[in-house]
Amino acid sequence: SWSLTVPLCRLPPAGVPPSGVSLSAQPPGGQAVLGDRVVLSCTVAMGTGPLSFSWHRGDSGTSLGTGPRLELRHVGDNDSGHYQCRVSDGDNVAESVPLNVTVL
Repeated sequence: SWSLTVPLCRLPPAGVPPSGVSLSAQPPGGQAVLGDRVVLSCTVAMGTGPLSFSWHRGDSGTSLGTGPRLELRHVGDNDSGHYQCRVSDGDNVAESVPLNVTVL
C-alpha cells in the first residue's frame, strides 16, 4: 500500500496587480460652472488589496488626495485641467486615462 503526502505549507496565491483603472465625474463630462462642486471617482476593475489611491492634476507630482473619490469644492479657473488617478498595491502602479475638468 502507498500513501500520498500532501504538504501543509502552501504558498499564498499571488496577488493580482491593479488594472482597469477608470475615472468618472459628477457632473458628467467634468464640466462645471464656476463655484460648483465636482466629484471624481476612481474605480479599479481588478486588483487584490490593500490598494492605495493618489490623485494628480496635469504633470504635477503633488498628490491631491488619497481616497477613491476626489471632491473639488467651489471650483475656480485654476481647477481646470487633466486629472488622473493612480492605484498602487505596493508593488505595481496602474493609472487611469486622464479626465479633463472644465470650469465654465
